[in-house]
Amino acid sequence: MQKEELKKVTPTQRPFSKINFFMMGGCVVLIILGFVLMSGGGSDDASFNPEIFSTRRIVVGPLLAFLGFLFMAFAIMWKPKSEKSEHNLDN
Repeated sequence: MQKEELKKVTPTQRPFSKINFFMMGGCVVLIILGFVLMSGGGSDDASFNPEIFSTRRIVVGPLLAFLGFLFMAFAIMWKPKSEKSEHNLDN
């Protein structure tokens, strides 16, 4: 068998650029922050803890997690303008 040579992939041929990875990393941080804000102790059988209905837990945390997931989709589909113009020249 002959040894197949690997072709070098140019940055324009890669599916994600460095910007995409930074954006996705920021989204992961936002998602984790949302889940951390939703966490905390609950009520037990002996006493009721009204803190489980705080604005931080039922509004802010889920909103941050949702925005993180939403921006993650945007970060995956993002293509820098320089790559767009180079891609159009290749075709």
